[in-house]
Amino acid sequence: MRCLRLSLLILFCGTQWLFSQAPTEVFLDSTEVENLNEVIISATRTKRQLASVPLPTQLISAKAIAAANSIRLNDILEEQTGLLMVPDYGGVEGLQMQGLDSQYNLILIDGVPLIGRSAGTLDLSRVTVGNIKQIEIVKGPSSSLYGNEALAGVVNIITQTPKTGFGGRFYYRGGTFSSNDLSTELSYKKDKLGLYAFVNRFSNEGYDLVDSDDVNTVEPFHNYTFNTKINYEFSEKVKLFVSGRLYRQVQDNVASASYDGESQIDEWNFHSKLELKFNESWDSQFEFYATTYKAEEFLNDTAGNLFSYSDFKQRFLRPEFRTVFKPNAQNSFIAGVGVQFESLQRTDFFGYPKFNSSYLYSQYEYTKNDEFNLILGLRFDRHNEYTSQLSPKAAARYKFNDKLAVKGSVSYGFKTPDFRQLYFDFTNATVGYTVLGYNAVTTLIPELEANGDIASLLVPLSVFEGNLKPERSIGYNFGIDLGIDPKLKINLNLFRNEISNLIDTRVIARKTNGQNVFSYYNVNEIYTQGLEFNASLKFNKNTVLTTGYQLLYAKDKKAVQAFKNGEVFARLTPTSPAFALSKKDYFGLLNRSRHMLNFKLSYHMQKWNLDSNIRATYRSKFGLYDNNGNGYLDAYDTFVSGYSIFDFAINKTIFEHYKLGFGMDNFLDFNDPQNISNIAGRIVYGNVTINF
Repeated sequence: MRCLRLSLLILFCGTQWLFSQAPTEVFLDSTEVENLNEVIISATRTKRQLASVPLPTQLISAKAIAAANSIRLNDILEEQTGLLMVPDYGGVEGLQMQGLDSQYNLILIDGVPLIGRSAGTLDLSRVTVGNIKQIEIVKGPSSSLYGNEALAGVVNIITQTPKTGFGGRFYYRGGTFSSNDLSTELSYKKDKLGLYAFVNRFSNEGYDLVDSDDVNTVEPFHNYTFNTKINYEFSEKVKLFVSGRLYRQVQDNVASASYDGESQIDEWNFHSKLELKFNESWDSQFEFYATTYKAEEFLNDTAGNLFSYSDFKQRFLRPEFRTVFKPNAQNSFIAGVGVQFESLQRTDFFGYPKFNSSYLYSQYEYTKNDEFNLILGLRFDRHNEYTSQLSPKAAARYKFNDKLAVKGSVSYGFKTPDFRQLYFDFTNATVGYTVLGYNAVTTLIPELEANGDIASLLVPLSVFEGNLKPERSIGYNFGIDLGIDPKLKINLNLFRNEISNLIDTRVIARKTNGQNVFSYYNVNEIYTQGLEFNASLKFNKNTVLTTGYQLLYAKDKKAVQAFKNGEVFARLTPTSPAFALSKKDYFGLLNRSRHMLNFKLSYHMQKWNLDSNIRATYRSKFGLYDNNGNGYLDAYDTFVSGYSIFDFAINKTIFEHYKLGFGMDNFLDFNDPQNISNIAGRIVYGNVTINF
């Protein structure tokens, strides 16, 4: 609360200072909510003005990224309404959207998926923002277009394309922890041919927030990203796009004073697309995408002998054909068909699992001038490891006048059981517990019994003869867009996500060493609901304030009923008598905050050709553990206190082609190493950009 009061004080003082400046010319902030000129493609797979899309969507432009001096994808996403970067047990940051974990978000680059999830979490810090044109965010289930993993929403990263003529850019940023980010891009386009190349190197010496242990919070690392694109126009009706991306990271791997080694990540992808325009009504695309993600790590003892080694190699291949038919200005149809092939080789896995699936989707759009928009979509997915899925969607938007529009959507999403949940075969060498994937149980439990490792079987093997079901979600969104006057725009979105067949772990057997055998099963039903508020206000020609707020309730339905029935108990101290808890004592799911707030105050000084901004995010209290042992997060557990992060950035353009930048992230130096491992403290940096 103290940080929140301080943020409001800074906002008030900054506003007063900015109002005292003489306005010079119109300055439109690049993150202005629902700018009519912004075009988004992820929500419908067709180019649409952001303001007309009937789904809860958000767009982050390259100008907004540059203004914040962000360098990695997680840096810019964590400042957006309803999004939160949450570290998992291994320190990898995953994206939480509308209260749903990172494993339920689909992350795309130019419309094709990133792979390489560790325990369901995709490390977004491996994505540089140096070549990003815009980031498109669609909230709510989106499986009707994108299938698996789009249960919570979609983040699509659109990268730069060749521009007419020859040009390029050099960028360098240096900062705290010996952090260095270096990028170079070249672009050439003439007549039918367009070429683009981008190279980035990012390194960091790491940091340690806990002095009492032998390891760093983040170990030193360096990584490289190389991206190239070729566009060729055979004619006005035939166009070819080819893209390749390479990524490599090398990082120190330290487990203790006695064991250290190295970890390495290698990723590559190939993406091609052939566009055919038959006439003004018909056009089609054939797309081919292939990618591989490989991670290796090892530990040596003090004598240099190998102590442990693990590897992770995932392959993904997808050809897809889609076509768009627009018989007139009011109606359009899109349909697509494709197949996917996926495999994973990993240490501590049962066998060499492979997924094969095929899918078919279609979507209809009706638009009546700028007043009414209707979208109906449906997708069918067939898979070799789970039952077929049918994913419908319906969304509509109605504009009453220039000041008021309403929109609503109902959509379905699903997430299939991943390789880990089906084929894991892991035994902790120190403690002795075992985790088995669902499909591995019927083979490996008998082997453990034959070796005398099983004391008792708690769940009969017959339970594992069927298939583990996909997790499913139905999402409801209702939004209001208000344009009170040209200077103020407001958006309000109410949402609810109903998730069933949630996959969880349970004890299926006791081992003779006293430890448990765990596996996965469908059990929980949860919901997340709340509201999101976004506003953009132009105080004058130079000053813009954007702000956002999320109210979130994320709860387990079974827990709600248990608290309501008085079946959950707690103790104030270990020796005090237990007492029954009521429904109001149930807080909800772990690692969810009830309130999140962000704001950005931007100022443009034409006289000095200078842009500046101050940004802040606030997260209210949240619980990480069930301290009183009743299995739920309740009012008598220990919570992590709410906190605020403040950033500011200043960028000055010199002689049109040169720009100097300076800033501080987390300038109040907040950190909580015991509970929050992804906040390093104050980061001071400077950067230079040269355009040519």
